Formats: sequence, C-alpha cells, structure tokens
Amino acid sequence: MSTAAFFAKIRSYADLSEESERAWASLLRPRHYRKDEVFIQAGDVPASFAFVVKGLLCQHYIGRDGDLIIKYFFPETRIGASVSATLLRQPSPFTITAIEDTDVLEYDFAAFKALVHAHPDIAAFYIGYMERHWIIEKEPGEIAFRHDDAMQRYLDFIRREPELHKRLKQHHIAAWLGITPESLSRLRRKIAIGRLGER
Repeated sequence: MSTAAFFAKIRSYADLSEESERAWASLLRPRHYRKDEVFIQAGDVPASFAFVVKGLLCQHYIGRDGDLIIKYFFPETRIGASVSATLLRQPSPFTITAIEDTDVLEYDFAAFKALVHAHPDIAAFYIGYMERHWIIEKEPGEIAFRHDDAMQRYLDFIRREPELHKRLKQHHIAAWLGITPESLSRLRRKIAIGRLGER
C-alpha cells in the first residue's frame, strides 16, 4: 500500500525532512478491515492509530438505553484513534468499526511518540493536528450539541460534509445526531418540503 497519500496529508500540517519521513514510514503497517470489522474494541487498551487510505471508520458506543451513539466518523485522510484512552493507557470507552471495506496504515502510538521526541518536525505535525482536530473543530461541535436542535445540526453536517453525508446509511446519521431513524426521516421530509416551497 502506497504511503504517498499519508505523507501528503502529514505535510499539510508541517514540513517533514526525508529523515523524519523514513523514520515514520518504518512504523507504518498496511491493514485491511472488512465492513463491520472492529479496529478498536471498547474495553480494550488501544495502542495504535490508523490513517484511512480508503474507506470509512466510525467511533461509537452504546448509550444507557442500549442505543447506538456515533461520536465521530473517520473518512479518507483522517487518523482514527481512541485518543484519550491511548494517551492514558486506559480501556477505551468507544469502539471503532469499519462501516465500509477500509484500507488503513496503522502505527504504534508509543513508537510514534518516541519519534515526536526525536524529530522536531514530527512534533510540529503532532501539535498542529491535535490543535486543529481536537480543539478548534471539537469545541464548536460540543457547543452545537448543547444548543442547536437536531435539524440545525443535520443541516450543518450536510453543509460541512456533503460527500460523507451521501455515503452514510440513515441509521448512521441518526446515531450521530442522537435521534431515531424515524425522526431523521421526518427531518428529511421537512427539508424536501422547504426546497419545494423555494421553487
């Protein structure tokens, strides 16, 4: 499996020297996950991160009422992980599953952290990635889930992720919004009626 897409993505956060690229490339392990196969199981202590080359992973858990709740989607060029559990070396509260046949490049997080300490350019990537995806992107989403209704969150999701939206099954979107598939159908009917009224 080619590492070109991986390093192209990494360089969108920080420039890497050839030495750093070689060191990181030595950690990468190609892996294929079939649809519905688990990458990280809730209750296990995760040790790896996975860069999605092709396919789609989702991070989820089971709510108090036994409902599936999706926390995050990892499409192509995103790095899938149960980050807090990996950092703390604790059991993950989340499962990460392939919801399409998925090809990834996995790397051991402890070995990667050793590279972070040894290579300033890899450290710059790590800081940039965490700032963008776990602070800048995460905070507005947390506010939206507290203050916006399901319709507004759904419209924002369609606007932000139009291609991903087309790939997802209705029950995946509903589980991400925290509503039932029936409620999502009602939202879609309202949107369709609103568009017809604009004509």
